[in-house]
Amino acid sequence: MLSATTDIATPTGSRTGHADRLAALARDVRAGRLIPYLGPGLLATGPATTIPSAAETLALELAQKVPVGKALRGNLWGTAQYIEQRRHRKTLVQFMAAIFNAPPQPGALHTWLADLHIPLIVDTWYDGALARAFRERGRRDFVEVQGVTRALEQRDVWVRAYDADGTVCEMADISKAPTVIYEPHGSGFPARNFLVADSDYVEVLTEIDIQTPIPDVVKQRRTCRGFLFIGCRFDDQMLRTYARQIAKRSGGGHVVICDHAPTRMERRFFADEGIEVIDAPLADAVAELVKA
Repeated sequence: MLSATTDIATPTGSRTGHADRLAALARDVRAGRLIPYLGPGLLATGPATTIPSAAETLALELAQKVPVGKALRGNLWGTAQYIEQRRHRKTLVQFMAAIFNAPPQPGALHTWLADLHIPLIVDTWYDGALARAFRERGRRDFVEVQGVTRALEQRDVWVRAYDADGTVCEMADISKAPTVIYEPHGSGFPARNFLVADSDYVEVLTEIDIQTPIPDVVKQRRTCRGFLFIGCRFDDQMLRTYARQIAKRSGGGHVVICDHAPTRMERRFFADEGIEVIDAPLADAVAELVKA
């Protein structure tokens, strides 16, 4: 683990010398000591799919449906907000549902995780591939907890929970599930829950510092555990805020697989949060994790 004073410009190891470290991380995931935190980039390591594997790509696809100005191009949350304001929330949801119209075929890491009976996985993309992997591997003992937009709620609701059949279940019951898949930004499945526009995050970001939007089961299961960030970018303040608050009061010892040149703000985030940086191609890292 890197301390907060570690040189933020220096990732650990070399791109060819990570096998032992990744094997150790795989053991920690298997033992439930590390919580996988999955980002959209993970899709690019699996079977070919037309579903976007980056926030910028999704923003550009939405902009093909409703053109946006140059200042918003590539900005997912601003693009979604523009569509919501100009074409109504229902139109935005329809566009998102058309893009995420079916869970893609799971990749190797999704399948590997589905075979592990670990307490918590955080899945930050809308694609539903992880939950599909659980179902295909015969897992009936998991629950998905998805963030929901407050724009459509009349009650004090931040999340909804779904069982393996996609049926809504009571939040009071989810603590019994051996595995919880937490999808803080929602998912296309089973109910088209999407937090994607700037307006979706206004109340969440106001309350997240005091942990109100984060489910109790996540708070309980992160205790004494670290996070393994895979396929994630933290080049936007909102993404950093979510990761910081989800990992808050956890056990520390966080690790990120970083297959890109991190921005200055990403490097600062890694240092501030004590996140060990492993500089390795994502596909290679996934291959090492699943074979360990």
